[in-house]
Amino acid sequence: MPRSDRLFEIIQMLRVAKAPMTADALARRLEVSKRTVYRDIATLQARRTPIEGEAGIGYMMRAGYDLPPLNFDAEEIEALRVGLAMLARTGDSGLQAAALRIHRKVDALHGPADWLQVSPWGAALDDPRAGCVSVALLRGAIRHSVKLQLSYRDAADLQTTRVVRPLALVYHVECVLLAAWCELRGGFRHFRPDRMEGCTVLEASFAEQVETLRALWREENRWDTPGVAIAEA
Repeated sequence: MPRSDRLFEIIQMLRVAKAPMTADALARRLEVSKRTVYRDIATLQARRTPIEGEAGIGYMMRAGYDLPPLNFDAEEIEALRVGLAMLARTGDSGLQAAALRIHRKVDALHGPADWLQVSPWGAALDDPRAGCVSVALLRGAIRHSVKLQLSYRDAADLQTTRVVRPLALVYHVECVLLAAWCELRGGFRHFRPDRMEGCTVLEASFAEQVETLRALWREENRWDTPGVAIAEA
């Protein structure tokens, strides 16, 4: 979690706490060390955030402290809530965790809206404990324009090892597709993370080619055009 998000989370937890929260309790909630919590509290206090207390006793937010409202109207807030809830259907655990953090921020400023419900069923969760490849890893490779080596089993149960240049992620209702230039096939291919039996991030960069490749991929794969065939792995 970025430090700016963690500082916001500390403020939010202390604002709603009914009793002082210890550094240990904050550290468990944030999944960081107590030393990190101590540093963050010191940073917030230096910025004149009205946090009272000390190490070994606990911390509280002085009454009356509030945050400025988000600059969204009611329908924009509802659109944001529904969009965030639908991330649960992508199977991308990294985005789901980020969505939960945003949800907390919205709820803290505007209150909960339990009447807006979204079905959570969709793509299977990318749980590394179950041997799944993390979608966050794929997103990181796309963001940094580095190649991936995939051990992939396709729909025909054929296993291959590929080096690919990841270009985009396409979120469908029941699956996610990694769009990439496949060096084995010499063309654009789409890979399902749930069929990846292994994924290694390589040091090789293709940053100088990424914009050209992504533009060509967009030309070949117009998602708004009915009947376009998607080249599978």
